[in-house]
Amino acid sequence: MQYRTFGTSGIEASVIAMGCWAFAGDMTWGPQEDQQSIAAVHAALDAGVTFFDTAEGYGDGKSEEVLGRALEGRRDRAVIATKVSAEHLRPSDLRASCEASLRRLRTDVIDLYQIHWPSRTIPLEETVPTLQALRDEGKIRAFGVSNFGGGDLADLLRLTPCTSNQLPYSLLWRAIEFGIRDACVANDIGIIVYSPLEQGLLTGKYASPDEVPAGRARTRFFSSDRPLTRHGESGHEEETFATIGRIRAIADGAGIPMADLALAWLLRQPGVTTVLAGSRSPEQIVQNARAASVELTDDVLASLDAATQPLKEALGPNPDHYQSDSRYR
Repeated sequence: MQYRTFGTSGIEASVIAMGCWAFAGDMTWGPQEDQQSIAAVHAALDAGVTFFDTAEGYGDGKSEEVLGRALEGRRDRAVIATKVSAEHLRPSDLRASCEASLRRLRTDVIDLYQIHWPSRTIPLEETVPTLQALRDEGKIRAFGVSNFGGGDLADLLRLTPCTSNQLPYSLLWRAIEFGIRDACVANDIGIIVYSPLEQGLLTGKYASPDEVPAGRARTRFFSSDRPLTRHGESGHEEETFATIGRIRAIADGAGIPMADLALAWLLRQPGVTTVLAGSRSPEQIVQNARAASVELTDDVLASLDAATQPLKEALGPNPDHYQSDSRYR
């Protein structure tokens, strides 16, 4: 395993991290046994994974609660990142959310506390002083953001430095390359990548769009005719699966499993500190951890860029997976 530090924060993360949303057992991921989640956390630690990301919004705190149980007796080996919901960003609500997360996580300090989404009603001028106070009081070590576009990031940086920005990024979803990634790099903000395997699309488990479960076929890759979508677009199903086919061919030619290739590609991108690979079982996290040791040649990197460029252009600069009227600004 390799490790990288978030800017000047002193917080070190394994480059392959564990996303804990699936612990909630919700519509997107399906039922999940707590003991399976706990076993996956233990396997992650044994594989050198030290960074665990959750949120109060995952199962109304269920994910945090399971992670807290899993880390009992091993807390000193883990870096915990969690997120506060946009509706809880007023000072009193923010404090209450932080305290509740601390209780569920069974810890005295949250290593990285993130704003899950920007609020369009609560000014950052109200939120930032409370985040700073929580840090000064030792409740959190550092704070970051998630899903902040260039405009929101600029507004934040006028008030305070920022440790990290958690963003969707993958070989299939390169929207942050239209400016957001560069803004993070320029301001020494570590990028935490989520959806690196696009909810299984980049593992090769689905041969066609019709095989993807409805809970995962809600993104702008798919037609708005599919149930549960809310974007109103025609989607890019044909180009998405043609792109997956090209990536699979490159992976086969390099002798690298496609999922490993996709994770390793992200680790070569500017600004990326760590990649959240959602893992529901010990076997999955061990497989994902392998990507930290995968070396990609310049030829392979160039081939992947060319193979995914048409889909990048088709999807455009909107990083929002689910909405045409982007929540990013």
